[in-house]
Amino acid sequence: MENLKVRQDVNLPNGTTAVHGHLHTRQPNPNHALTTPIWQTATYTFENTADLIAYQEGKLWGGTNGRIEYARYGNPTVQAVEKRLAALEAGDLPGHYDALLFPTGMTAVTNILLSILPTGSHVIFTDDSYRKTRQFCQTFLKRLGIETSEVPMGDYDALAKAIQPNTRIILTESPTNPYLRVADLEKVVAIAKQHKRIKTIIDATFATPVNQRPLTYGIDLVIHSGTKYFSGHNDVMAGVAIGEAGLIHALRQSQGMLGGVIDPHAAYLLERGLKTLALRVQQQNRSAQQVAEFLEQHPAIDRVWYPGLASHPDHAIASQQMRGFGGVVSFEVAVPPGENPLDSAARVVDAVRIPYIAASLGGVESLIEQPAIMSYYELSTEERRTMGMKDNLVRFAIGIEETEDILADLAQALEYVHVASSQ
Repeated sequence: MENLKVRQDVNLPNGTTAVHGHLHTRQPNPNHALTTPIWQTATYTFENTADLIAYQEGKLWGGTNGRIEYARYGNPTVQAVEKRLAALEAGDLPGHYDALLFPTGMTAVTNILLSILPTGSHVIFTDDSYRKTRQFCQTFLKRLGIETSEVPMGDYDALAKAIQPNTRIILTESPTNPYLRVADLEKVVAIAKQHKRIKTIIDATFATPVNQRPLTYGIDLVIHSGTKYFSGHNDVMAGVAIGEAGLIHALRQSQGMLGGVIDPHAAYLLERGLKTLALRVQQQNRSAQQVAEFLEQHPAIDRVWYPGLASHPDHAIASQQMRGFGGVVSFEVAVPPGENPLDSAARVVDAVRIPYIAASLGGVESLIEQPAIMSYYELSTEERRTMGMKDNLVRFAIGIEETEDILADLAQALEYVHVASSQ
């Protein structure tokens, strides 16, 4: 297949949106502060009983620029960041969209599923997705009388066949973790729209709005782990859901009961990271593409998983949907005869010098890990293989270091491993 070029005409936000949000006005913050202040308060006061009654009767608007009763129901710092996130994901789309922040990406996933799915309903999710998300569906949701179906990523016939009369959600990632599979968003939406009451939810953490905006394809709800690229500095945890304002309003009401609200200081740090999002992601896109191409030609590597390569099964759809292919590259290390695949991959992980061995991704520092050890270690090799997790797989989350330095580091590590394995 011809090596397709990434689209340049995709309507995606630029760095200006990341810095200023949707509308760049010079309306000052309190005391003319340039950055959004941190409103560190648990409750809000009323001048008198009449003031409180006016609020309760809706005469004092409780939105971003209005009154709030209690911090579980809102915070000015948090609301300012939510506005910026909605602008990044949906700022120029027709209609009204909103965003809802959570303390972690996993809180966003669990709160949304618990809020939307009634007992007796059914959810479909894809197999190559974050393990904790799948575990929540397979364990906690089943305890609540909610049925689940797991379908192979990219098999849209299987997805259509899995739909039942009680199906309420189709949940997937794009790109996925760790094989970077890319969902055909138009197909997912088309399948869902053939049935009533099905919501489509995409975890787009690996893409960010810089590279892909699922809402433009008709996806109902986009989830991000703000801990990753949005924060960008591996120093704060956050999650966000972005979608049509009515749906977000309903989720916000549920959040007030479930209690999963983000701290204003964490929201402030998240907004600080967002201002450099476009710059960081563009650099990570460039580095990851070059790293993937380098690895694919190296004799110590069996296979590379990166949507920017023509060899990736979803390269064509990724080229149509995405402006860049992200900063994560997964690859399978060649295993010498008779060697444990875990050891082969570990030698590469231990030989590189720039990336830290750590979970997570999307930050300024490069991180590297073996998913079989980091996330699936308690399982046997056979159990991991059944789940599609290979022991010789390495996930490399590329930071913003100089591309030439990353390539040189990989070259020395793989040369060391290649020489050691041939002795």
